[in-house]
Amino acid sequence: MKTIYAYLILFVMTLTTACHSHDEKTGTQEAGHDHGAEEAGQGHEEENPGFVELTTAQIQSIELETGPIEQKQLTASLKANGFLKVPNQNRANASAVLGGTVTAIHVQSGSVVRKGQPLVTISNPAFINLQEEWLTVTESMNLASIELNRQKELQQGNANALKNLQQAEAELRKLQTRKVSLSRQLELIGISAAQLTNENMRSSIDIISPISGSVSDVMVNMGSYVDPNMTIAEVVDHSQLHLDLFVFEKDLDKLKTGQTIHFTLTNNPGKEYDAKIFGISNTFEPETRAVAVHAAVEGNKTGLIDGMSITALISLDKATVDAIPSEAIVNYQGQDFIFIESQNAAMTAHETPGKPQPSSADPHACETLTLFKKIPVRKGTSEVGYSEITPLELIPDNAKIVIKGAFFLMAKMTNQGEGHEH
Repeated sequence: MKTIYAYLILFVMTLTTACHSHDEKTGTQEAGHDHGAEEAGQGHEEENPGFVELTTAQIQSIELETGPIEQKQLTASLKANGFLKVPNQNRANASAVLGGTVTAIHVQSGSVVRKGQPLVTISNPAFINLQEEWLTVTESMNLASIELNRQKELQQGNANALKNLQQAEAELRKLQTRKVSLSRQLELIGISAAQLTNENMRSSIDIISPISGSVSDVMVNMGSYVDPNMTIAEVVDHSQLHLDLFVFEKDLDKLKTGQTIHFTLTNNPGKEYDAKIFGISNTFEPETRAVAVHAAVEGNKTGLIDGMSITALISLDKATVDAIPSEAIVNYQGQDFIFIESQNAAMTAHETPGKPQPSSADPHACETLTLFKKIPVRKGTSEVGYSEITPLELIPDNAKIVIKGAFFLMAKMTNQGEGHEH
């Protein structure tokens, strides 16, 4: 481990940037000055134990980041795996009632659509036949109505048999039934019978989206033939996205509706989302003997897609603890530590306590240094990338914790300590 630390610190120290350059002919003098600065630096470490300093260039090179101590529900929790799911009422397949040839595709996978928006256009001579029949039946109804009125007049004058009147009434009723049937068929394929005339008959129709959402797949190509009731495109509404978790029988008594869940995507554990339990299944999965637990996703759902695998942490109580990202905690000689940015962090090399004031020719005279203090902590529960901590020294309420780069700080500090011992 010491060898790893040594290599890391050598890498970091090579990134130190000087404010001034010197001629090559003064290299011997510079080497002598560097030796003196090293000795001064060791004297500084002796006067400021538990501190490590970095230049701005070093901070940027290791991509060091700081952040506050957060409040996380990590105590008394249950870990579970599952996946994201869209309820069946929030997913729909667009299909054609009558078959036809695809003449236009208006969307592609990922397109956001609203309910009633055209997805695909298909054509079929059968569409014209339906419209033609509806118009013909409409005209026949007009004639049948005239004939019925004539038969009623004849019947009133006893000039016609009752049978003829009854036939006229039956014929009109048959045509009325046929017209209603044709009207419903035209509505199903997207043609308004009320606006249909001899001049506006259509040979093609649009297959529209049944719901608002995003298109997950388009199953047809240009020129392909669509059979009746064949799925043309699938539309998914992610607004009601929820989790399906699987919990074993022994843990069921710990769960109830309303409990909070923190979860991360299996392939992207760095971002955390929240959900709340709304239902617990009363049947077991046949293979795993686990019970499905359903939870509604809350807040921003950006980046969440139906079918994604997730890792969840179910909070079993409302207790919250001080927590930071787990990578911010480093262990050295059996003790856990964190680093905080010193409140007197920003300084130049000539302002550093315990160091003699260098001359203006000193290449390190203008470097900006940042001090970081090592704080021992007691590590508690660790879940979903965060760990509970209890500082063993008093730290300011607004302390900036090193959440990324703590390992390099420890490497630099321990390397300096080893060098001093020698």
